[in-house]
Amino acid sequence: MTQWRKSKRSGTGAQSDCVEVANLSGNIGVRDSKDPSGPNLALSAACFRQLAADIKRGTHDMP
Repeated sequence: MTQWRKSKRSGTGAQSDCVEVANLSGNIGVRDSKDPSGPNLALSAACFRQLAADIKRGTHDMP
C-alpha cells in the first residue's frame, strides 16, 4: 500500500488543504490532499527536487 504524507506544517481542518507526496516505484508521487482518489503526478526525484526549489523561489507564484 502506498504511504502518502504531507508536511507537518500543513495543520488540520478545512484550511489545511495541500499536496501529499509518496514513493511510487522509484518516482515521487504528488497529489491534492483534498482529492486523494483523484489523479496524481509521478515525478523523477530530480524533477521533484527542481519543482520544490522553484516553488521555494516563487517561480510558480500566481500574479
